[in-house]
Parts: sequence; structure tokens; C-alpha cells
Amino acid sequence: MTENTQKPKANTLWGGRFEGGVSDIMEKINASIDFDKILYRQDIQGSIEHCKMLVETGIITNEDGQSIQDGLTQIEQEITEGNFEFSAELEDIHMNVEARLTEIIGATAGRLHTARSRNDQVATDFKLYVRDACDQADEALKALQIALINIAEENADVIMPGFTHLQSAQPVTFGHHMMAYFEMFTRDRGRFQDARKRLNECPLGAAALAGTSFPIDRHQTAKALGFDGPTANSMDSVSDRDHALEFMSAAAISAVHVSRLAEEMVTWSCAQFNFIQMSDSFTTGSSIMPQKRNPDAAELCRGKSGRIIGSLNSLLITMKGLALTFSKDMQEDKEATFDAVETYSLIIAAMKGMVEDMKVNPEQMRKATDLGFITATDLADWVVRVLGLPFRQAHHITGSLVAMAEKKGCDLDGLTLEEMQTIEPLITDDVFNVLSVDKSVASRVSFGGTAPSEVLKQVESAKKRIG
Repeated sequence: MTENTQKPKANTLWGGRFEGGVSDIMEKINASIDFDKILYRQDIQGSIEHCKMLVETGIITNEDGQSIQDGLTQIEQEITEGNFEFSAELEDIHMNVEARLTEIIGATAGRLHTARSRNDQVATDFKLYVRDACDQADEALKALQIALINIAEENADVIMPGFTHLQSAQPVTFGHHMMAYFEMFTRDRGRFQDARKRLNECPLGAAALAGTSFPIDRHQTAKALGFDGPTANSMDSVSDRDHALEFMSAAAISAVHVSRLAEEMVTWSCAQFNFIQMSDSFTTGSSIMPQKRNPDAAELCRGKSGRIIGSLNSLLITMKGLALTFSKDMQEDKEATFDAVETYSLIIAAMKGMVEDMKVNPEQMRKATDLGFITATDLADWVVRVLGLPFRQAHHITGSLVAMAEKKGCDLDGLTLEEMQTIEPLITDDVFNVLSVDKSVASRVSFGGTAPSEVLKQVESAKKRIG
């Protein structure tokens, strides 16, 4: 039997330190190309600008620089057109691109990596990706906000129960309810915008961790890539992933808002509420119950919010114990971030579609205000305002009247004046003016209140603020 003494082929990009190749297991655990190939545009863009800077500073020749740039442009086209063969043996997008560049232009390709490391390269690529994700999230949220503004304006005077603890609390308008989510998403947009500002410093040129002895111009590459400037500390440049964490934090908070709205849509669309009807585009049927219209899209938005929160937790836990600077653990940053970006984009688009398509049932919403003694607070306020009694005493009087109405089987306006006066003799028939749901809603004219007139003011303000 002939013994196979041939050593595994070493990765030529590693140079002379390693004689043998990696095991299959090591290759599998080490490779990231299956997911980080999504960064190819950012990687090639960063490499082209790095190459231009090397030429401008005289580190490489014009001829070599042009050859490298032409090769990179060709590779980008190959990947875009689906004609590029990715290799797990080459680990990641950076080494796949460099290996192909070597095939195209020969040894000159090796000059591209002058004065940089994969550490600053990947940090730059990743920042470019996250920056784009922040911009996309902001635009998607704006589109959702427009949908909310439109439905709020159309339903500014539609009365519905407002809930606390999912118990009828006070009457509000549906338009007011929708504008509450508008405000939530406004804050979400602010978080993405803030994250973008903080991340917009360029790590390229930090090299592995200590900077470089080559006379590079980091300000040139930063400006060319749309950054406000280069990062100030080379170690921080390659060791931190705040940009990804901030994006996922903003996405997680926003996903919670999406989930809350989705939860309400699920509740409102059931037969017992029947406040809204979801469109066929965002519902499914049952395989056995033909009458069903399942709010699957809303439920999936609610469920996928947990996925985004999980991605954030994953990276937080990965980063918490890492000494400076780079560790391979940080390779785990991308899958979590990529998944969060994709999932967040999907739920925002779905929620926008559901808001645009849903049909409101004003009659059913108004009917629901007949339950739960929903004008009790108005009664208590009237006792304070008209009778001059302390609020705590007014609260007690109102509670006693609610108990009386409960026993009688009617709402508060179903009690007679005489019955009310057995609890508080000072009550007059003027009290019946505040027991109307419509008058209750119309009276809430404080800034940010639920009165239709205030909702329309909120809508007009929102149109100006949205940008």
C-alpha cells in the first residue's frame, strides 16, 4: 500500500508561517464567506479608494494602481452578474476578492494590501453596510409614518375605547391612537439617525491595530468613502462594534413598537372586537375552518421582533468579554447584524402594507364605548369642577355610582338624577352633559389630547415634521 505523505496545501495568502493546511473542521468553523459575501460592494469600494490613496501618496505606481482598480471593477461585475466562484478555503469576502484579483492581474494584486489589514478592512466594510442600513431604516419608517398620518386624518373623529390593562378606560379617537404610533416611530427614526452620525468615522488605515509606518492619507480615504473623518485611535478602530450594536438596539426598540401595533391589529381584527378588517394581502385562511381570516402578517411581525432582540443580545454577549483588540469571536457580528437588518426591513414593509390596507369599522368601535363605564373619569372631573369637591372625594363618589350602575345593569347615563343624589345630594341634572361619549372626546382639547380638533392639529404638525 502506498502511503500518502503529501501535506495539505497551505493557504498562499498566509505567507510562510504555515506549512500545512487547515483541517476540514477548522475550515468550516473559520469560513465566513457564506454570509459576508453580502459585503462585496463595500469591500471593493473600500479597496478602490485605498488603492487611489496609495497612488496619490506615492506608495504604489500609477500603473499598478490602475491595474488594481480595473481588476476590482471586473470582480464587482462578475459578482453582480453571478459569475464569481466563492471559495470557503479562502475564508471571507476579502480574501476571495484578493485571490481573484491575483488571477486577473498577477502579483501586482499583492500591492493592494499595503498599509492595511483585514482588521481595518472588515471594520470599514461593515461600517459602510450599517450606515446604508440606517439610511434604509429611516426611509422605511418614514413611509410607515405617512401611512399612519393618512389613516389618522381619515379617522380623526372615529370614537373608540381607550384601554389601560386592556380594560375600558376613557373614550379616544382612532386617529389619536394611530398618531401615538407615529410618535413612537419618530423616536425610532431619531435613534437610527443618531447611530449613523456616531458611526460615520472611517477605520481604514488603522491596519491590524497599531496604525502603519507607510505615509498614508487616512483623511483622503475617509472623505472618498463619505465618512466625516478617520477614527482617532487605531486600536478602537478595529476592536469595537458599536455601530452594529447601535443599529440593532435601535431596530430592537422599533421592533417592539411594531410588535405592539401588530398585537393590537390581531386583537382588533378578531370577531369579538371587529374594530378593523385586515386585507386579503396580509391574511391567510385555515386549512380546515373556511370562515377564518388569520392575521398572519401581524403575528409574524410580532414574532420576528423577538428575533431582532435576540440578534442584539447575541452580539452584546459576544463582545462583553473581549480584550483589545481583535478576536475571531468578532466574526460572529455579521450574521446577527445581517439577519436583524433583513428582518427589520421586512416587518416595517409589512406593517406599512397592513396599515394602508386595513379597513376601519367605526360603528363597532363606537358601540364598544358603551361597555365599561368609560365616562367615569369625566364624571369625577365634573364633581371636582362644578361641585368644588376634592378629587379623592370625587373619585369615591364616582366609584359608588359605578357600583350602583353595575347592580342596575346600565351605564352611568342610565342612572336617574334621584339615584345619583342618594350618593351625593349636590349632583344636578347638568351632570348628564358630561356622560356623553361624544362630549367627553370633544372636551379633551389639551395639547396632544384626543379631541378630533387636536388630532387634526397633530396630523398637520406631523406632515411638517416628517421631513
